[in-house]
Amino acid sequence: MANILVTGGAGYIGSHACKALAAAGHIPVTFDNLVTGWRDAVKFGPFVQGDLLNRAEIDAAFEQYQPVAVMHFAALSQVGDSMKQPGTYWRNNVEGSLNLIEATVAAGCKHFVFSSTCATYGDQDNVVLDENSAQHPINAYGASKRAIEDILRDFEAAYGLQSVIFRYFNVAGADPEGEVGEFHQPETHLIPLMLDAIDGKRDALTIFGTDYDTPDGTCIRDYVHVCDLVDAHVLGLNWLREDKGSRVFNLGTGTGFSVREVVEHSREVTNRAVPMTEGDRRPGDCTKLVSGSVRAETELGWRPTRSTLQQMITDAWRWHQTGHYSA
Repeated sequence: MANILVTGGAGYIGSHACKALAAAGHIPVTFDNLVTGWRDAVKFGPFVQGDLLNRAEIDAAFEQYQPVAVMHFAALSQVGDSMKQPGTYWRNNVEGSLNLIEATVAAGCKHFVFSSTCATYGDQDNVVLDENSAQHPINAYGASKRAIEDILRDFEAAYGLQSVIFRYFNVAGADPEGEVGEFHQPETHLIPLMLDAIDGKRDALTIFGTDYDTPDGTCIRDYVHVCDLVDAHVLGLNWLREDKGSRVFNLGTGTGFSVREVVEHSREVTNRAVPMTEGDRRPGDCTKLVSGSVRAETELGWRPTRSTLQQMITDAWRWHQTGHYSA
């Protein structure tokens, strides 16, 4: 059994990754400052409370656990906030990641799995987004992630650090067994916001922008189930440990749904109406982001099995009704 350092392992995606790693026979060591993560979500391995802006805390974790690889999820990730506070995003995401990457190399660890984003592509309407598409991020969040990708390439050239970079599309759903799930304070993601409105925990779901150049005027996104997503990360770890070299993979289904389509599916799953209001567009939001790539399927053997909109909402609704973390 090998130790894997999982930064952000107390967060939404990171906690699901820890469960998948444990199921695959690894020991996930969560490294998290608990600013947006939850101690209750750390259930599958050791926990280190630390901050990526503190290099000494990272070095101490490497010394104690001697991980054979890193999975890096920790980041600030809200597009709207990144437009308002770009310095915070550059400092936290890029400086923190640079500290982690330098510590990884210093510890002699050569395998690094990085959580990137389709936001690095920017707003490219009517373009099939594959791993070779031009990267033109339109917000500080996407720009910070692209910068980290560049850092990883430089560190491979200089030190031989091998990385698998996953560019996510929209992540949704929850662990079907209810051990971990999606819980943010404040909440900003569409499906949990929608479920809050259905459940009376907020007055209404606000649809930000109804005048986009799409069939119903609302943004279109490619949704992937969080459990399918983290399965890809385990495959990416195997890829590196089999010495197949650095690689970039999109993680999406190739199918896009508008905000209004997601709302309609939620009505079918919950059998409840969604209170809604309409608002202005948010700065930094793209019209359409859909993956056109099959690289993860053909090269990694990744087969998403839960990434239908109905299944993602069903699992999210189950967690919403029964799961929670202590605030």
